[in-house]
Parts: sequence; C-alpha cells; structure tokens
Amino acid sequence: MKASTAKELSQELKLRNPKELVELCVRLAAFKKENKELLTYLLFEEADEASYIQSVKAEIDLQFEQVNRKSHYFFKKSIRKILLVTKKFIRYSQKKQTEIDLLIYFCTKLKNLRPSIQRHPTLLNIYLRQTTDIRKKVSALHEDLQFDYESEMNELSIS
Repeated sequence: MKASTAKELSQELKLRNPKELVELCVRLAAFKKENKELLTYLLFEEADEASYIQSVKAEIDLQFEQVNRKSHYFFKKSIRKILLVTKKFIRYSQKKQTEIDLLIYFCTKLKNLRPSIQRHPTLLNIYLRQTTDIRKKVSALHEDLQFDYESEMNELSIS
C-alpha cells in the first residue's frame, strides 16, 4: 500500500465530520507510542510551552543519570539515544526557541558529563556538531533573542 501525500490526507480530513475525526485520531494513537506522545503534546502541552520544556529537561536529566559508563561503546550509544529522544521532542513542538533551549540543555549536560567527552572523539564530535547547529539556529532568530542566547552560547565553548 502506498501512503498518500499530506495534501491528499488534509483534503480528505476536511470532508469528515468531527466524530469520525475523533475516531481516526484515537485509532492512530493506538498504533505507535510516538503518535500518542504527539497527540498528548498537541492536546495538553502546546498551550504551556514552558512546562513542556521543563518536562523534557527532566526526561533528559533522567536519561543522563542512567547513562551506561561500563564501556566506551555503551557510553556513546547512550548519548546518541538521548540526543535522538531530545530531537523527537523538538519535532513535536516545531518552535525554534524550544529547539534551541533543549539543544543547549543537552549540550550543557553533555559537556558536564563525567568521564569527560574530551577523551571520546565521537562524543566530542556530537557535541561540536550540536553547538554548530545551535549557533546557526540562533543566528536566524530576531536580534533581541540572539542577544539573550549569547551568554548561554559562550558557556558551551570548550576550553
């Protein structure tokens, strides 16, 4: 079966009545955890972005506490998983400021992680790639917001 385009789906959804739309949403949510998470964000958390950011930061904290430090391989794999989950939560929001806040938080946690990421070239590259990405995203924001993020960006510099 070939999936329809977003435009086709949008047009078809406009033709449905509200009761059918609710049934479709509930059925869609039953298939994947990500669908449930996105629907939860859209229904309950989108209105209060600050609390959403705090809940995601708490999740990041929890995952950093559970990082497997037994071997370099598992250490690296755990960090990549945390970044993947962080990016998933960023996709739900689709707001640039939320994306920047969460990536800065991830990078700060990664920088302060022990053992140091400077001993792990792969983790250092992940860190540098994310900081470069953050700088690009900040430069696209309004000047006032750029100024607000400048001090946080300076703290991310590795000496």
